[in-house]
Amino acid sequence: MMYPETMEEFADWLSSTELGQDLLCREQAFFDTAVSDIFGFRAVQLGLSDYDFLACNRIPWHGYAGLDGQPDVVCDPAYLPFDSKSLDLLLMPHALDFTSEPHQVLREAERVLMPEGRLVLTGFNPFSLWGLCRLARRRGAAPWNGNFVSLLRVKDWLQLLQLEAIDCQFMAYSPPFSRHDWLARCSFMEQAGSYCWPQLAGLYAIVAVKRQRGMRLILPRWQRARPARALVAAGNERQTLNRTQGDKTNDE
Repeated sequence: MMYPETMEEFADWLSSTELGQDLLCREQAFFDTAVSDIFGFRAVQLGLSDYDFLACNRIPWHGYAGLDGQPDVVCDPAYLPFDSKSLDLLLMPHALDFTSEPHQVLREAERVLMPEGRLVLTGFNPFSLWGLCRLARRRGAAPWNGNFVSLLRVKDWLQLLQLEAIDCQFMAYSPPFSRHDWLARCSFMEQAGSYCWPQLAGLYAIVAVKRQRGMRLILPRWQRARPARALVAAGNERQTLNRTQGDKTNDE
């Protein structure tokens, strides 16, 4: 179950704080690049419907679902009201961070995606400066009251659901300072972090593809017929028998 009040707080935090706006710019840049070359017929953004992360996608039908903002479809991400194998693209910005059933949310994502459909998600990394700040603040307010599911756990869940992670990116290496000028002073950490400690970023993003195992035809193993030695042996026997009968005729 998703907590609508928590997701609303997080959406407000993104727009009302300098740290949130900095994070929002980074995520918007990632989604714009990630979805630009994905094609199909139906795309859905699950959560944070006030921010259009599908803006650069060329799929003709876009939908927005969730419990925050003003979505087209009001629903819990753990129980999606979409048909199985009906979506070509599903975006989940921080959907796993603000739900009590993150594994169930991924199950629903796998169910509604078509074979070879794309899942694009973002989440907070607990093994980072952002994770340390979350522990220090004791989950007081958004975004620190989120789950912060680790990247390894998410990848394990994806693998169990036959969702293959084809791309993984990291963002936000700077400490989560609340002021923009302090963030600007630590901008050098963004470039250094991508080379020195990529997996310690405050945010990770995953692009996954739904793989569906096809049937494998079991064909008969045809072999060339070997010559029947028994027939040759029978022929020799008849030839021997003929010689015997000829000897008897001569004796008579």
